[in-house]
Amino acid sequence: MTPAPGVRQAQKQASRRALLDAALALLEGQNLSGLGVREVTRAAGLSPAGFYRHFADLAELGVVLVRESLANLHEMVRAVFVGSGDPEQLIDRSVEVIDAHVAEHAAYIRFLARERHGGVKPVRDAVGAELRHFAEELAELLAPRPELVDWSPSERRMLAELYVDRMVGTALALVEADPAERVAIADTVRTQLRLITLGSRHWKAS
Repeated sequence: MTPAPGVRQAQKQASRRALLDAALALLEGQNLSGLGVREVTRAAGLSPAGFYRHFADLAELGVVLVRESLANLHEMVRAVFVGSGDPEQLIDRSVEVIDAHVAEHAAYIRFLARERHGGVKPVRDAVGAELRHFAEELAELLAPRPELVDWSPSERRMLAELYVDRMVGTALALVEADPAERVAIADTVRTQLRLITLGSRHWKAS
């Protein structure tokens, strides 16, 4: 008996998810460039032919993992920056968000750390594109702030890129840190974010 369309779709999504999860688990200890389709399908409990019903190649799978890696962080940071509060509160919330994200999504962060400058160009390009999109989103969130209303879009984008660089860099540092190192990293990023915020107050908008 042929499964109903809804069941077939659910099975297809489950197989796709299994491939992504298997690849992410395998990438805990290696780069994407060293991974093979057979290795992924074996871990996912699927045939190699089944892989190609979902992805053209491992680079395409890697691009999907990049998007997933940053999607939740986008939402968490958006929640921080749309909230009210003085800059000090915003900084504290940002650090809390990054720490929570790393704790919940460590495998994704390790994947990003390896592939951000890795050997698979489509994946490397996808990381860059997602970070640029992240900065664009954040620049829009910053626009209504009173101290930035006279800034040009390019200046707000520059500020957003500084925040994104520090937040993503901090996540990558935290993922391999022990508890004592995590405290030191959190203290450092608070200082860095304060410096960025202080500098923005004194920036002469063009």
